[in-house]
Amino acid sequence: MSERARRLSARAVIGLLGEEFDQLPEGGDREHIPGAPFPDGPFPDGPLSWPGYDALRARAAERTGEDESVVCGVVRVGGAPAVVIAFEFDFLGGSLGQRTGDRLESAYTHARAHRLPVVALVATGGSRMQEGMVALTQLQRVARQSALTRAAGLPQLAVLRDPTTGGGWATLGAGADVILALPGAQVGFAGSRVRPADADPAAYTAEAQVAAGAVDAVVSADALRETVGRWLRLLGAPSAEAVPPPAPLGLTEPPATGWDAVLRARDPQRPRAHRYLDAYFAHRVAVSGDRCGGVDADGMLCGFGESRHDGRTVAFAAQTGTAARPAGYRTAARLIRLADRLGIPVLTLVDTPGAANDAEAEREGVGAAIAEVFEAVASARTPITTLVIGEGGSGGALALAAPGNTWATPDSYFSVIAPELAAAILKRARGEVRSTADQLLIRPQDLARLGLVRTDGADGGGRRP
Repeated sequence: MSERARRLSARAVIGLLGEEFDQLPEGGDREHIPGAPFPDGPFPDGPLSWPGYDALRARAAERTGEDESVVCGVVRVGGAPAVVIAFEFDFLGGSLGQRTGDRLESAYTHARAHRLPVVALVATGGSRMQEGMVALTQLQRVARQSALTRAAGLPQLAVLRDPTTGGGWATLGAGADVILALPGAQVGFAGSRVRPADADPAAYTAEAQVAAGAVDAVVSADALRETVGRWLRLLGAPSAEAVPPPAPLGLTEPPATGWDAVLRARDPQRPRAHRYLDAYFAHRVAVSGDRCGGVDADGMLCGFGESRHDGRTVAFAAQTGTAARPAGYRTAARLIRLADRLGIPVLTLVDTPGAANDAEAEREGVGAAIAEVFEAVASARTPITTLVIGEGGSGGALALAAPGNTWATPDSYFSVIAPELAAAILKRARGEVRSTADQLLIRPQDLARLGLVRTDGADGGGRRP
């Protein structure tokens, strides 16, 4: 994207986002009127009496046509209303000051009062130097308003423009539920003038933040309206009912032996998560990254989609048949917690030989990451449906399984541990692996008899074992 496109004004980028825009009325008492000239307030030249600050603001207003660094209102995105917060970077670098905080608080309050999602179009250099700590503490106000909006069960989206740095990134940006970014946007806590001299500029880009698990996706300006509109429609459709599991896409007859179940699950031609998700959803969008520096795009697929079954929004966390990494588990936990807060049912697909157990996985905290998923599933109020579609290897698989609502396909198995490893732990000869698999009772029909999974049809209407 060109520099010119990334530096669109606040109102121009609002125009890219939605069809209609109604600016919010000013609010608050006289000392805290958003955008009011400082001579009308309690201090000349701001709270620090910074020489020339009023004149600086006046020049910024004349240049931009705005009286503050943010423009707030209600916009319709694909027909769905949302409160929009758009930063005007040409107004003092989109910096946050006291009256910016006033305006942001008013916008969040309006969102909660009218049950609307919040979309932040961020372009800021950080807190305003001319207001010192008064400006910096506005981040606490923003964080408080964001937390109240989160507790109200309303989604928050951020679109990162160029640049998104400092406290604006650490609150409105990184604190959002879903984070999108324009191509090539500068994104990072440290702005260009305060980084180490030898810092790699490529690390402070939208693309680098996606790779680090801090941003969900890069979206072009041309696709912004469609993408944000789809997110708003999906996240704004709660449902109290559990969803049915996907229909099995592979074999339909149960395996004859435990080892047969293992071979079926390990067959490279067996349907994997992508096929199940394609069949289950009319369309879907992905969340990516654990917000802790990691991404496991190969091992865990997470996001929201529209069910072909009944058009409902469903959140999904799907293993892909590999040894899932810590970042994948953290992303799944993040997905489940978000769905729970928004009242959206969850579908999980279990398919892993087990969690990654290499030294790097241990350094990345694989045990703690799996614990996060167990906790998210155990504490979720929204209904969770699980389908085992392949290998169910130990705790790394069980973490995603919904107690009492886990189903299994005929080409899957679920085991306390892989039969080969069980035989090794029991000090059995290699030739006893197959008989060990039978003893473990890992076939779907065995698990159903034990009351651990459901195999009675794919429409969700059968009886539990």
